[in-house]
Amino acid sequence: MAIAQASLDKKADDVLVLHVAPLTSIADYLVLCSADSDRQVRAVADHVEKMLSDHKIRPLSVEGLSTSQWVVLDYADVVVHVFRTDVRQHYALEKLWSDAKSLRIPSERVALITPPAVRKRAARRASKGR
Repeated sequence: MAIAQASLDKKADDVLVLHVAPLTSIADYLVLCSADSDRQVRAVADHVEKMLSDHKIRPLSVEGLSTSQWVVLDYADVVVHVFRTDVRQHYALEKLWSDAKSLRIPSERVALITPPAVRKRAARRASKGR
């Protein structure tokens, strides 16, 4: 939820958290959000990455920063997709993951706590070159 809130800090639109663990092994959660311009997409992605790096959480992979139309931040159990609004509508990931449970984003700020099991899983995936 802290990732969703970080994206809202930079005025991201249509922030959605999907619980995909029962449907796939690639991640437990997907965070989807939109921005009106390439510059805003980059700002949202940079803010999420900085917020997590302040807590010593680094992405396994970052894709799409060169064009900033669709940026993907892979944190092992959570994959963040920051789209320009028109690109999000075109790819419609919500429809692809329509069987996933949508989670409510709390109105109050949530502290970022990474349980040891999540850190270990991320380290294992990183060492496997995922």
